[in-house]
Amino acid sequence: LRGVFGNIDDSKIRNKFPEHLWLSVEGLKIWITHIAGSPPKYKPEIMKQLTTNQPDILICGHSHITKIGRDVNYGNLVFINPGAAGHHGFHSMRTIVTLILKEGKISDLSVIELGKRGAIDSQVS
Repeated sequence: LRGVFGNIDDSKIRNKFPEHLWLSVEGLKIWITHIAGSPPKYKPEIMKQLTTNQPDILICGHSHITKIGRDVNYGNLVFINPGAAGHHGFHSMRTIVTLILKEGKISDLSVIELGKRGAIDSQVS
């Protein structure tokens, strides 16, 4: 499991997970952070980092809005906001994103709907 803390996480989560996580998987440089904005309107500190240390994939959240695309302004990076999987928030549908990384390529990228926010599904825990 790899992750970063979010803006409402308590000290227990903040002590376990970083604010930013950089990793390399199958030859792809990945940056995971909670609040980044989205193309083309990134937060200034994110934009600065994208200019100097460009990832192949940027994964972020915060908005609870699922969004996936390429940003040609930053080397054709893949931008992924998986939405929100939790039962609390203002999103209506809980979502996650899955993908396969192999030999520098992304495949089988999918958005999976987990059900409506607040609805308890006995099959998904």
